[in-house]
Amino acid sequence: MESGTDPRLPTLLGITLRRSMVVGRMSLVIGGGMVVFYSALFGIAGPLFVSVGTVILPVFAVSGGIGGALVFTNDRTKGVLEYLVAYGISPRRILANALIAGIVQVTIILGVGLAAGLTAYLLSGNALTSTLPEILLGYTFPMSYLSVTLMTTIGVFWTSLSSPRSGLNSPLGVLPLIGVLPTTLLMIVAIALGAEASRVLLVGELVVFVLLASLLARTDRFMPTERLLSPA
Repeated sequence: MESGTDPRLPTLLGITLRRSMVVGRMSLVIGGGMVVFYSALFGIAGPLFVSVGTVILPVFAVSGGIGGALVFTNDRTKGVLEYLVAYGISPRRILANALIAGIVQVTIILGVGLAAGLTAYLLSGNALTSTLPEILLGYTFPMSYLSVTLMTTIGVFWTSLSSPRSGLNSPLGVLPLIGVLPTTLLMIVAIALGAEASRVLLVGELVVFVLLASLLARTDRFMPTERLLSPA
């Protein structure tokens, strides 16, 4: 039986979620605050909320979803992961917990951002159209989740292969940039193309999905158990 699949072992998901909210609270607050501000601003502008605001949402949502990666990095640095793996928790389970924590944080940011944007949009006298749910379901939500999952995966793999005793090789300094890079590039292209942007957005999502899937398929290589158990 694969290590970590024993039903008697704790999943640690609840603990990881709570800790991610604590260690990632500043990025969560900043990301949530910015998405509320810009969503409300574009909501007041009416049609811009649909054409631009929904495309910008993933940028701020992903930037605030670093909590899962922070928990993993802290545990790696302090030697907690060595204990967990030795106890029987599989690296895949630890990675899954970090990914879920990031997704939960992004969901919170998207929720407050959409609430602020839609409220301002409707109070400004604008009517809901079929275009809004289409872009939310076709781009805003999937791209946000894909990007935060990619960011967390790269951060976890990077940390797994790094020395836990050195702070210089920690990915935390550049990890938010890695997360927002796909959404920022697609945002710029979408705004530049206007009505012709839908196909580009779909292609961008597909590229991120393929990259993410290829990384997750090699979890055992990027999170070797012997590496996590090693003190160096």
